Amino acid sequence: MITLIIGLFIFLGIHSFRIVSDAGRAAAIRRLGEMRFKGAYSILSLVGLVLTVWGYGWARDGQGMLYDPLPGLKHVALVLVPVAFVLVAAAYTPTGRIKTTVRHPMVLGVALWALGHLFANGGTADVVLFGAFFVWAVVDYLNSLGRSAPVTGETPRTIGDVAAVVAGLVAAAVFLGGLHRWLFDVSPLG
Repeated sequence: MITLIIGLFIFLGIHSFRIVSDAGRAAAIRRLGEMRFKGAYSILSLVGLVLTVWGYGWARDGQGMLYDPLPGLKHVALVLVPVAFVLVAAAYTPTGRIKTTVRHPMVLGVALWALGHLFANGGTADVVLFGAFFVWAVVDYLNSLGRSAPVTGETPRTIGDVAAVVAGLVAAAVFLGGLHRWLFDVSPLG
């Protein structure tokens, strides 16, 4: 479990720079230069992600149960996670109504992904992993709403929303169709 916690601390910590100190982040970029800052950020993110994935795999073996998910809530996850995929896709597709309305679709998508997994899983490692991501995403989303909205300079176009919905639902179908089982040895469909 310690590897999982260290990984989460590194990964979510580096992704919390703006939450903790937007001015500190800007100062670090000025001091290091944008490319070196992005390089260090990327390396730390990768190290944190690898430790999180590796630690979660270890922690899942023999984990205790904190709660038994209610059967109906498992089905809610099957709705929340595809919506999360659409939101994450909206962050990378041309600007549409989804992106302009939500403002930070990736962070909201992470929150829904984590919440869906908390509804479906009650193991200790599950709650640590998904709970950490959920709390981080909620705090980051609320913090980001206090900052000015991202300026895209684009008028929302329907094609951006269509692309986000199609990409998100295709990715969700691929995960439900077997990728989740192959990667994590767990089928969301039972």
